[in-house]
Amino acid sequence: MAAVVVSADGGVAPLDPDSVSPRIPSPAPEQPLQNNALLGLPIVAIENILNFLSYDEISLLRLVCKRMDMICQRMLNQGFLKVERYHSLCQKQVKAQLPRRESERRNHSLARHADILAAVETRLSLLNMTFMKYVDSNLCCFIPGKVIDEIYRVLRYVNSTRAPQRAHEVLQELRDISSMAMEYFDEKIVPILKKRLPGADLSGRLIGSAPVAGPSTSLTTMSLLAKNTPSRSEMTKVQQQVKVNGASMTALRREMQEVRVKQLEQQKQLQDQEQKLLEQSQVIGEQNARLAELEHKLRELMDSAVASTSSGSSGSSAAAEGESSLCLKRPRKCSDLPRHSKRLRSKK
Repeated sequence: MAAVVVSADGGVAPLDPDSVSPRIPSPAPEQPLQNNALLGLPIVAIENILNFLSYDEISLLRLVCKRMDMICQRMLNQGFLKVERYHSLCQKQVKAQLPRRESERRNHSLARHADILAAVETRLSLLNMTFMKYVDSNLCCFIPGKVIDEIYRVLRYVNSTRAPQRAHEVLQELRDISSMAMEYFDEKIVPILKKRLPGADLSGRLIGSAPVAGPSTSLTTMSLLAKNTPSRSEMTKVQQQVKVNGASMTALRREMQEVRVKQLEQQKQLQDQEQKLLEQSQVIGEQNARLAELEHKLRELMDSAVASTSSGSSGSSAAAEGESSLCLKRPRKCSDLPRHSKRLRSKK
């Protein structure tokens, strides 16, 4: 049975089967993603809602679905950049209040604040060198959200307290979790990401087999090199990182110069003390020699005194003996002479 069509003026005309196109079903209206009202919201609204959570909780929400993973990755990357800006702002405020002389800075009330911020700066530079290379190439995001929360906690503590604790006490937790995150990333995740780098396939092909010369190979190599060339944003980031590294290197060089100057001063002091010790030892030796001479002279004097006393006693005894002998040999008195003569006559 032929199909008919009613014309506009009320007539009936046969319908050509070739002119009739098959009926195309109308597309079904888009259903909300996974029948979830939250995921159906715009990205800006979802980010505003997730801002009430910590970065550690945001990193855990990446397991929900691909859309949530994309949003959380974006928020984690932005969180790391925000914490870097907040740290630079805090460091500028503290440096503006510190004196210019480094000798006066040590005794200043903000000395511990500066030490903590300097330690946080080194930690941020290490995290930047570890993660941001792969973040800029869109291979991953800044994974450890807990590290961002800890950096914010340290910076808020520095801004809110006038007399903070020592740097190693404040930064102990940050150093532990950041070092663990970097070690895990380098050991477990980096080997997987290196295979996905845009230059990995090119290097593998060049090492594996030599390409045949031709227009197609030259075009492919040119396209790959064009993809690998960094953009302006990447170049600006690299320049900023180079500036930061240069500033840190200049600060380290100044500290090294100060340490060298102090070392030279200490060496001079040690040399002066050694010279003084030598002089004192020489003086002590001279005094010992003089004491030895005096002791020798005293001994000589004592020996001479003993000898003189012994000679005096012997002389007195000899004099006494001489006197006694003289007394024995002395002649008799004159009154006794006639008696003696009479005796001699009688004997005759």
